[in-house]
Amino acid sequence: MSVDNKTAAANAANETYRLPPKLFDARCKACWFIAGLIALTVASFWTLDLQWAKFLSLDAARKMGKFLGELLSPSMNPAFLYKVLIASLETIAMSALGTLLAAIGGLLLALPANRMHADDRALWRTPTRLILNGLRSIPELVWAALLIISAGLGPFAGTLALALHTTGVLGRLFAEAIENAPPGPAFALRAQGVPAGRVFLYSTFAQVLPQLMSYTLYRWENNIRAAAVLGVVGGGGLGQMLAFHMGLFHMNETSTILIAMILLVWLVDIASYVSRRVMQR
Repeated sequence: MSVDNKTAAANAANETYRLPPKLFDARCKACWFIAGLIALTVASFWTLDLQWAKFLSLDAARKMGKFLGELLSPSMNPAFLYKVLIASLETIAMSALGTLLAAIGGLLLALPANRMHADDRALWRTPTRLILNGLRSIPELVWAALLIISAGLGPFAGTLALALHTTGVLGRLFAEAIENAPPGPAFALRAQGVPAGRVFLYSTFAQVLPQLMSYTLYRWENNIRAAAVLGVVGGGGLGQMLAFHMGLFHMNETSTILIAMILLVWLVDIASYVSRRVMQR
């Protein structure tokens, strides 16, 4: 075997049996970043007054057991179940209408919020993205508290709150999906002189439509839960009933409302799964 072949074999052996890298390297930026996150986490535990002894005490366990025991006996009063049914339908309507309005508004804002192609100047990209950031940075609960002043108590304020916050979320997701769509089909249509609107409809939009629908269905699932939380400020639906009965410590009624919320989320999750499977065929 020649010297060159021996050297190559030795190098291959060294590559094969090379020791794993060190867990921490002073030149590794990712290592310093992870170390900083660990330090922040430790500092968070250190600065917060976490009373673990009281939380894990026998008295806390006794109170929690009594609370759970009351929750395990839901109210089956027919009159109350009818009210829960009406509130459940109201919650579904709030979440569905709020998500639909958000999908429309998010798509309209996503168009100027991205660069369609390399030569697109996208003059409105930055201001539109700032609007989307502002809409989604304010939680639904805060939007509902602000809108109740003008719209009053009830599902209308809750629906608008869901729509405004979800518009910011879906708008950003839609913009990223449109901007990251494969440019080949759109480029081919533009090269043939097809107008920009038809290029978007027949190439970009057609490619990203399943992804946009997936985002919308996922946000609908989230809005079911958010619609329940909005009842704390009088946003209507199951959440308003939950806030009322929990405030009066009616645990049996509270248990029934929680079961209704779980069933709603489960039904919406099934509908979302079936819709995705149908779109993938």
